[in-house]
Amino acid sequence: MRIRRLAPPDRDEIAELLRTSGTFNDGEIAVALEVVDSALAVPGRDYNVLVADDEGGILAGYVCFGPTPMTESTYDLYWVATRTGLRGRGVGTRLVLAMEAEVSDRGGRLVRVETSQLGEYDAARAFYARLAYFEVGRIRDFYRAGDDLVTLAKRLDIPAQVSASGSVPVAMAAPAKRA
Repeated sequence: MRIRRLAPPDRDEIAELLRTSGTFNDGEIAVALEVVDSALAVPGRDYNVLVADDEGGILAGYVCFGPTPMTESTYDLYWVATRTGLRGRGVGTRLVLAMEAEVSDRGGRLVRVETSQLGEYDAARAFYARLAYFEVGRIRDFYRAGDDLVTLAKRLDIPAQVSASGSVPVAMAAPAKRA
């Protein structure tokens, strides 16, 4: 598998991947493609896209991320998607790890992800949990009644740790205040 930067011919393959994923609705697909179009129009400004090609050169997945406006060293992970037939083979993990390495190289210290709490997103939340992204916030009924916004985050500047109780991610805890 090869991970590389987005190129103009990738747009149609990403669109097809999103449409056939069974994960995203039409509105989400439209937004995802707007972001890809922006990344192609002005590479590296607001949005960065890495793609993974399988051994046959077919686009296997992509990740989109960018600096969070009005913050220092904080990034948003906007989208990660893997071709349906290749899920569970490490494509998404490799893409996120490549994104984290790039963010770290740029001096990034925190990556944030926003997702839904609906059951359709259980696999996505489990995926992020395996990569040490912890829930740091929730807004009830954000997307619509019964559909909470779940904010996950991972510190890249502190090794991910879990407290002895196993419940509080130490890496996400606020620094202790000095007296």
